[in-house]
Amino acid sequence: MASVTASTRNSRPGAAAGDAVQEWRRGLGFGSLRARIFAVNLLAVIVLALMLLWLDTVRTRLLDERTASLASEAVTVAALVSGLPGEARGPGITRLGLERGTRVRLYDETGQRQADNWQSPRNPRFVVEDPSAYGWRRASAKAIDRMLEAVLGVRTPVAYAEPESDSAAAWPEVARALAAAQPAIELRRAGDGSLIVNAAAPVPGGGAVLLTDSADDLAAILRGERLTSAWLLLSVTGLTAGLSFYLARTIVRPLRMLAMAAHRVRLGRAREVVIPRLPDRRDEIGALARAISDMSTALRRQIDATEAFAADVAHELKNPLASLRSAVDVLDRVEQPELRAQLMGVIRDDVARIDRLITDIADASRLDAELSRTGFQAVDIAALADGLVTAYGIAAPLRGVTVARAGLAAPVLIEGDASRLAQVLRNLIDNAISFSPDGGTVTLGIGRAGDMVELRVADQGPGVPAANRGDIFRRFYSERPAAEDFGRHSGLGLSIAAAIVAAHGGQIRVEDAPGGGALFVVALPVGGG
Repeated sequence: MASVTASTRNSRPGAAAGDAVQEWRRGLGFGSLRARIFAVNLLAVIVLALMLLWLDTVRTRLLDERTASLASEAVTVAALVSGLPGEARGPGITRLGLERGTRVRLYDETGQRQADNWQSPRNPRFVVEDPSAYGWRRASAKAIDRMLEAVLGVRTPVAYAEPESDSAAAWPEVARALAAAQPAIELRRAGDGSLIVNAAAPVPGGGAVLLTDSADDLAAILRGERLTSAWLLLSVTGLTAGLSFYLARTIVRPLRMLAMAAHRVRLGRAREVVIPRLPDRRDEIGALARAISDMSTALRRQIDATEAFAADVAHELKNPLASLRSAVDVLDRVEQPELRAQLMGVIRDDVARIDRLITDIADASRLDAELSRTGFQAVDIAALADGLVTAYGIAAPLRGVTVARAGLAAPVLIEGDASRLAQVLRNLIDNAISFSPDGGTVTLGIGRAGDMVELRVADQGPGVPAANRGDIFRRFYSERPAAEDFGRHSGLGLSIAAAIVAAHGGQIRVEDAPGGGALFVVALPVGGG
């Protein structure tokens, strides 16, 4: 019912293509294999990105250490200046040389610059450069600095520029140090992007000192590591993207092809849906593709067999129904008792034939499903044969035909379903009886042929022509003896027997019996099915 509804709902033109596109779009969601491949490979990129951000936290910590060290130096210089006489302070600052070449300026009580150690012949430790003169490597490093600061939300430092008239009023940090009577620090950024640290400290007795140092050496060290990490991040991102696309192409794409083909098979519009077998793939996906292709082929054959079986059923039911309808129509117009009795006999025969047909059809239709669920057990096939021969001997023989036992009498064990194996023998014996002459004998024998046990049912009838031996095991094939009443057999007995034997791993064939007649041979494996 579900498949019929689906076909009806999607029978509009272009529906198959629309369904395929919709399936493809659904495969782009996070639950798809492609998205998961990209997500897993993206983890490496995320780790590298976090490492890049961690480097910036290291830079911040180093900057904090540098500013604290500079503030401590400012306090030391202020204490040193306070111990010098007034006329010696200027020369003392001018001659002052710190380890890193830090610039030291001294402002008096009025805020005027009293001394500057960079006024000596020594070269300044740092120079504010022109950014337009940077090479691509340094320019890219500066750009990465800006980008990371924006991502981390780092406060933009105050711009650094030397005042035209250098005085304490030009530096807010000096005013803060004087007001608070303790060191004051200000981080500034020069025009070339380098970081400048200013540390001001009040001089006991009046005035202040301002120390200026560049933190670009720290930035240069971290910038080199960060630039290396950035290039590594770009390389890993490219490699990850390439691997992701490769995996998506070699894994997701064939799986999607198989899913779309299976979807078309489910819709059932195209009679022949080509399932890609991927013969060049020797991995699990190739095995899956070939398994799905074989499965769809077997399913198609099963559907064809079911449709053919349904057509045969309809054809076989039409004949007795037509005869029954004719007899019923004529019955009302016939008044002679003899003719009415004859018509009633026809009606009873047709009803019995339809009943036999329905019973055999029901048995044949559920045979495969029952055999697939049945658990095989050890069966003594010799004892089974003896029981059937005894049962036929107790029943009234049809036309005087007797059933005899021959061959092995010792127990012969096989794996199977006893009731279904008994059905095989009954069908073969009934078929042999129907073709045997009056007073004839049907022989049921058992023999061994290597690792197989053979059940042989022989009759004394006309035998089976060689041209028809491949047809007698087809459903509804019925070549009956002329003396037999029409419709007595459905033509399903031998086909059911062949299906049961195949399910037990055996074979069935028909030969000429010694001395004339037909010999049906059923070969079953001993001890296994």
